[in-house]
Parts: sequence; structure tokens; C-alpha cells
Amino acid sequence: MDRHQLVFVGGGNLGTALLSGLLGGESPRYTPDQIQVVESSAERAAYLRDRFGIATPPLAEAVRTASTVLIAVKPHHVGGLLADLAGEVTDDQLLISAAGGVRIGQIEQALSTKTAVVRCMPNTPAAVGEGMIALAGGTHATPAHLAEVEALLQTVGRVVQVPEQQLDAITAISGSGPAYFFYLAEALIDAAVLVGLPRPFAEEIVIQTAVGAAMMLREPGADPVQLRAAVSSPGGMTIAAVREFENRAVRSAVMAAAEAARDRSIALAEASR
Repeated sequence: MDRHQLVFVGGGNLGTALLSGLLGGESPRYTPDQIQVVESSAERAAYLRDRFGIATPPLAEAVRTASTVLIAVKPHHVGGLLADLAGEVTDDQLLISAAGGVRIGQIEQALSTKTAVVRCMPNTPAAVGEGMIALAGGTHATPAHLAEVEALLQTVGRVVQVPEQQLDAITAISGSGPAYFFYLAEALIDAAVLVGLPRPFAEEIVIQTAVGAAMMLREPGADPVQLRAAVSSPGGMTIAAVREFENRAVRSAVMAAAEAARDRSIALAEASR
């Protein structure tokens, strides 16, 4: 059988972000005829066809033509999906799971094959080619499989290989992390309105400030502590604002939030067993 297709199982927000990265840009890695998406929602499937020009066949049909199957569904859907995949995937296929909290061992046990399984944790900035993706290989995943997945995902961001036990923590930081920054941006926009700026203008200056700060953080040798200190003049406005953050335990709240997200990732894994 001639297998050349990359098949996404799940066309939600994460799947769409990855599709945008893989099919977008000046030199996309894939063309629309090389990717298929399995999507249970007819309305969502129609949206994906219109937006990306890809086909949305049934699961069994899609998997039969796939060299690589990428699972991008919510964790609570994985159990039923694996039951459906168990009779379809073969030893010569590569299965990538981006389902948060679902362990490699669970997938391998459900499939009962020697299919190479690679678990990854991407985030939504993959949609603009700036994703942060961590991956870990399963029992049958060779260095060549890991290199293949890394090459695929490097088209949508930075990729690191880690031990699987680190993925819950990574999920809490980079997987959920964009939402934290969006939350802070939302709060800063409201703060700008509070101190008298029109909302459209507030949005413009907060977004540009975020972009500029992120670019400074990406400079070689950049240190967030030193960068913050450089803006905090003695007796000035910035240090007065930072003191308010410290008085309200913002740093502690961020740490507690990360712990809560990590613990939720662990709980989801236990629930999906």
C-alpha cells in the first residue's frame, strides 16, 4: 500500500493551530492533498475543508492511507478513539499523540501492536510558527522516529526531546502558558482603561509592548531579572508597580497556578486509564 498521508484525528483548536503552521508560510512542509483530518463535527469538518482545502474522510479510510497519524483530541475522547484505532493502525505506521495527560503506555497497551508512538506537547502559537513543542518516545519509537517527528514539528516552532515524566510539568508551563500571557494582557488592557486610555488604544499599546518584551527576552543571554531591573529606576514608577505585585503575591499565585495545571494533567491521565 502506498502510504504518504499525514492524518490528523481531531480538528479542534490545537489541530487547527498545527494545520496552520504546516500548511502556511512561504515554504510549507505539506500541501493540502497530503493531509487529511478526521473530525466528528460536520460543521467543523466543513470549516476545515473550506479553510485549508484538505479532505475530511472517516477514521478507518483515513488511517489506511496514513504513514503518520497525529492524535489531537481532548483527553476524555482518547479511550474511545484508541479502541477504534486498535484494529486499524499497523506496525509500520507512526502515531503521534498531542492529547494532554495521556501516557504513552496507555496508548501502546490499547493498540496492542508494535506501532511507534511519540507523545508531544505543542501549544497554540504553532499556528504562527512560534510554537514550543516537547516530545518523548515510546517503546517502539527509534531515534529515527523521533527525528522524523522533530523535523515535522520544527516547521511550527521550537522542539525539544524530554523524558516522558517531564511532560506534565511542560503541559502546565508551555501548553497552558499562552493562556497565562493572554490573561495578563487582558488585565493590562483593563488597567489601561482604568487609568484613562480608550480601549482600542489600550489594546494596541499592550499588544505591542508584549511583542517587544518577548523579542528582548529572545536575545542571546537575555535574563528576565536583569531586564526587569533595567526598567526599575530607584524610587520610580516601575518599582512601585512591582511592589504592588509582590504585596499581592502575584509570583506565588503564578507558581500555584502552574502546580494546579500540572496536577490536573496528572489527574486527566489517571481518569483516562
